[in-house]
Amino acid sequence: MLSIKKISSVFVMMLWLVSPVYAATDLIKGSPEEPLEITANKMEAFHEKKLVVFSGNACVIRGNTSLKSDRIYLYYKKEPAKKQKTGVIETAGSGELDKVEAKGNVLLIRGDRTASADEALYVRESNKIIMTGNATLKEGKNIIRGDRVIVFLSEDRGVVESDPHKQVKAVIYPRETKRKEPND
Repeated sequence: MLSIKKISSVFVMMLWLVSPVYAATDLIKGSPEEPLEITANKMEAFHEKKLVVFSGNACVIRGNTSLKSDRIYLYYKKEPAKKQKTGVIETAGSGELDKVEAKGNVLLIRGDRTASADEALYVRESNKIIMTGNATLKEGKNIIRGDRVIVFLSEDRGVVESDPHKQVKAVIYPRETKRKEPND
């Protein structure tokens, strides 16, 4: 029978493994003094759609956190009340970030922790991150796999789900605590 200490250790380890997904907020919010660096083979801006698409080896880096994907989509909130004049052309303000999507070979890296999936979505309004399609969370040798990972950032909790024909799989290597031997 598992002791409460062992159960709580496994629970803490599982929460620690979900933490790579929390790292995505570092990219989106981050500290004001750290720049957000985005590189890609191509960038397209769609003013009417309030959308900027980075494609081809897209990578977003802020501090020690990076998000890599085939394509990264930045969606901005529409602000119809604000108008800015550029010469004689009137354009709507870009607004603030609404959501971020990453599609294709998504990899979120922070230190030795990684999260990977086929797609990822951060929705600012609900303050959650959803990673779908072969979602995998790793830290060192520890790993959790499922079809979908949802991280509720405001609630500081995460959920790993699988489709009805599969199960979530976690392989966790317990950390051994070193005992100090008294010197005689």
